[in-house]
Amino acid sequence: MNSNRDARASADAPATSRQADSNLTRRVASAAVLAPIALCGAYLGGWPFFVLCGVTGGVILWEWTRLVTGGSDAKILIPGLLALAAAVTLTGLGHPDEAIAAVAVGAAVSGCAGAVARDPAANMRYPWLWAAAGPLYAGAAFLGPALLRRDPEWGLTAVLFLAATVWITDILAYFVGRAVGGPLLWPRVSPRKTWAGAIGGAAGGVAAGALVAYASGIDKVVGIGAIALLLSVLAQAGDLFESAVKRRFGAKDASHLIPGHGGVMDRLDGFLVAALAALLIGLMRQGASAPAYGLLIW
Repeated sequence: MNSNRDARASADAPATSRQADSNLTRRVASAAVLAPIALCGAYLGGWPFFVLCGVTGGVILWEWTRLVTGGSDAKILIPGLLALAAAVTLTGLGHPDEAIAAVAVGAAVSGCAGAVARDPAANMRYPWLWAAAGPLYAGAAFLGPALLRRDPEWGLTAVLFLAATVWITDILAYFVGRAVGGPLLWPRVSPRKTWAGAIGGAAGGVAAGALVAYASGIDKVVGIGAIALLLSVLAQAGDLFESAVKRRFGAKDASHLIPGHGGVMDRLDGFLVAALAALLIGLMRQGASAPAYGLLIW
């Protein structure tokens, strides 16, 4: 009996390996298409980048609403989309504080809609909270990179610093985790993420962020490395948070828009949490006029 079990395990192993290789190929192909679009938008800045971030936030809001309500509930979705559109417009016109307020209002209206909607209430505990979280989650995907980028002096550097830190964290966490294995980080939420991958990802994220900062003329590498470490850890926490939400609602992926990645929310889960944290650091130190300076210059 044991020999039969071993034979089945041996037969399943190549199939699992082929599936993993196929998934990796799709991930690389998707990244090869999406990364240049994101970098080009960041380089251009201004309205092109704001609109790109706004559309990304809108897709994330649609995915979140489908995930937590079981469908695209218009009563919850539309207020959030209108809030994002207002935030894009206000940011482009030079009113970042009002853009933040617009996202907050959209979250409040969606939360009220979730509280009175019958179908979501049947599937969710605290439906108003899940409904309100959608515009906030999607709003972070817009506000973080958009408000950092509008800083005329340090905006592009801040976005590149953030992107390099998060992307290299994600890439190295994936490959180090697969190569080293070992104890799982949070098996109940994510059965594949390991402590080795998390540590390797954080080390790579710090190195990448520090390299971007140094290449941009920032000489306080130790301080910027500490910021990169914080953002790397928060990016991985954001990944785990989204995994927990998907598990809560019985979904493997937020959607199937990106081959090999699932949905936009699956691809940017860590980035948007790190971007929001980076924005908050910049806002606390320099306000809405120069948050990128506040993030990078210490």
